Amino acid sequence: MTTATVGLSWRNWAGNQTSVAAAVARPTSPDEVAEVVRNVRAAGGTVKPVGSGHSFTAAAATTGTRLDLSGLTGIVDADPATKLVRVRAGTPLHVINAELARRGLAMPNLGDIAVQTISGALATGTHGTGRAYGCLSTFVAELEVVTGTGEIKRCSPTVEPDLFAAALVGVGAVGVVTEVTLRTTDAFVLHADERTAALADVLASVDERVAANDHFEFYWFPYTERVLTKTNNRVDVDDRPRSRFSAWFNEDLMENTALGTVVRLARAVPAWTPTLMRTTARLVSPRNYTERSDLVFTSPRRVRFVEMEYGLPREALPEAFTALRKIIDTVPDRVAFPVEVRFTAADDIWLSHGYGRDNAYIAIHQFVGMPYERYFRAFESACTALGGRPHWGKLHWRTAADLRPAYPRFDDFLAVRDRVDPDRVFANDYTRQILGD
Repeated sequence: MTTATVGLSWRNWAGNQTSVAAAVARPTSPDEVAEVVRNVRAAGGTVKPVGSGHSFTAAAATTGTRLDLSGLTGIVDADPATKLVRVRAGTPLHVINAELARRGLAMPNLGDIAVQTISGALATGTHGTGRAYGCLSTFVAELEVVTGTGEIKRCSPTVEPDLFAAALVGVGAVGVVTEVTLRTTDAFVLHADERTAALADVLASVDERVAANDHFEFYWFPYTERVLTKTNNRVDVDDRPRSRFSAWFNEDLMENTALGTVVRLARAVPAWTPTLMRTTARLVSPRNYTERSDLVFTSPRRVRFVEMEYGLPREALPEAFTALRKIIDTVPDRVAFPVEVRFTAADDIWLSHGYGRDNAYIAIHQFVGMPYERYFRAFESACTALGGRPHWGKLHWRTAADLRPAYPRFDDFLAVRDRVDPDRVFANDYTRQILGD
């Protein structure tokens, strides 16, 4: 293990969060993680693990010891019979996806990017879309966790079940996850159907679309009546592969280069934004293809933005969307990014946004360098009134006082934190904001 006093400055992917650590530790084993935690605790300091920096909140920021988990990567074991796969916590999702594919396996569902580490994705409640799927943490069978007292614990639904329930979506507050055992599935192919549609038609039929498909989501272009729908279903045969040109045209040119041009123009001349959004909606072309599941679920994101996402009771979607349209029409700042809407099944994870209910998620974005706070705060106010829960890795201003009523097991989570991190070794400004002292 190396510990350094160089490279102390840290910045997240979007560039909206920065911090300067007192030291950086780079452990290569759980024992070394535990040693760091014990030493820091004895000195009265704090530790914060960091992954790929793809959270928009200050979840990974620290003025104490930054724990770089890039030395804890790779597949530890993969059982072809049970499909249980043990993965070190610092492994990026795209590496896991490739390794699973090589073994004829796959994650049952994924979000739309794959640069996060597995531990960071779990800690913040990362999710995809699909009527039968909760967040990625629902695929976890077992965790290895280093607690705030420097103990290494393995936990599961039957061993240390309370620690397991808390650490599945732990927002960095109950320990350093060092290893994850995932329940995977046989590799599968998805048929992707992407096309534009009228917003009113999609909102009127959204329940049927979610129920009829394995994975459904849509993107609304602000200041327009158009959306892009994305419908993915499992199929037996990969018989409609994308050409290299199609993949380049849509993922490189349209989703990154062209979008980057649009948002830069909007930032330079905000008054052009509605026209730019209408033009973008008209330029989107339909796509219909088959491909390996993870390559359909995820795509590159090179245009940098900030984001807020709220999980809402499914039945609250119409009211929340009406409120969002009114906010966009009235907020002084122009909105130059599509709005993403996804759907998940209920789960029983204490701090999961989907705890106890089927969710509709609304994600709003703004290009870096464009004003966003009035827009985001107005949307947060509307979502809070509708029982919304903020994504832990995306911008919000909620605090422990108003989060407690939103999460029925909030106090159970705090009780586990009190037990496994009595000295708040894993605390930072963000955990104090959302969980209290």
